[in-house]
Amino acid sequence: MQNLNITFASNPTVFIIALIAGVVPSVLWLFFWLREDENGQHEPTGLVALTFIAGMVSVILVLPIEKFISTLPFSHTTLIALWATSEEFLKYAAFVIIMTRSPYLDEPVDYPLYLMTAALGFAALENAMYLIHPVAVNDATVSFLTGNMRFLGSTLLHSVSSGIVGLSIGLAFFKSSGSKFFYTIFGLAAAIALHSVFNFFIMQKNGENFLQVFGFLWVVTIIIMLLFEKLRRMGSYVQDQQQPTPVQYAQN
Repeated sequence: MQNLNITFASNPTVFIIALIAGVVPSVLWLFFWLREDENGQHEPTGLVALTFIAGMVSVILVLPIEKFISTLPFSHTTLIALWATSEEFLKYAAFVIIMTRSPYLDEPVDYPLYLMTAALGFAALENAMYLIHPVAVNDATVSFLTGNMRFLGSTLLHSVSSGIVGLSIGLAFFKSSGSKFFYTIFGLAAAIALHSVFNFFIMQKNGENFLQVFGFLWVVTIIIMLLFEKLRRMGSYVQDQQQPTPVQYAQN
C-alpha cells in the first residue's frame, strides 16, 4: 500500500487511469450477471454499489495477510493455496458484512449475484494495482504480453470462484441451517481449489499456458450460467408461494 500512496501523491493521473482501467472490466461483468437475473426482482442500485465497494475494501485488508503468508516456511504450492484462501474468505466476508439480514437476500439466485458483485469489486482494485506500474511507464501492452497475463483472467476468476460459493448457498436455500453451513463450506473449498489451480498454472510457466487455463475458466462459467437458470427457477417457486391465491384475493 505504500507504493500506492507514493504513486497517488506523485502522479494522481496514473492512479486514476489505472483505477478506471481496472474497474471497467468488472463493471461490464457486473452488468452481465445482473442481466442473468433479469426475470427476478431488480436489485437496489445502492446495495449493489455498496457490495462492490466492500469487495474493493477487502483487497486492502488482504494485503497484510498475504504479506504475512509469504513469510511462512512453506512450499510455493502451499503459499499459493494460502493466498487463494485468504482472498476467497475476504470476498466472502465482504458479502456477509453487507448482506447479513438484508431483506433483499430473498431468492436463491441472490446469493451468487451479490457474492459475485463483491468479487468483481475485489478484482477491480486488484487489477488497478497491477496496472499502476505499466501505466506509469506508458508500456501497458508490453507488460501484458511479458508477465501480466494473469490480469486478463483475474476478473473472470474472481467472479467465477465467488459464484461457486454463492451457487452452493443458493442450492441450499430450502434446506436446514446445518445443510446451509455444509454447502457454504463446500462452496468455499471448491472456490479455493479453483483459485489455487488457476494461480499455480499461471505462475508455473509465467503465463505460457494462459489460453488453456482461461479456456477452462470459460467452461466453468458456462456451468455457472446453467446453475443460475436452476436457481432462477427455484426463485420463481418462492415468488409463486408468496402470491395470494384466488381464494385469498376473495377473502381480502
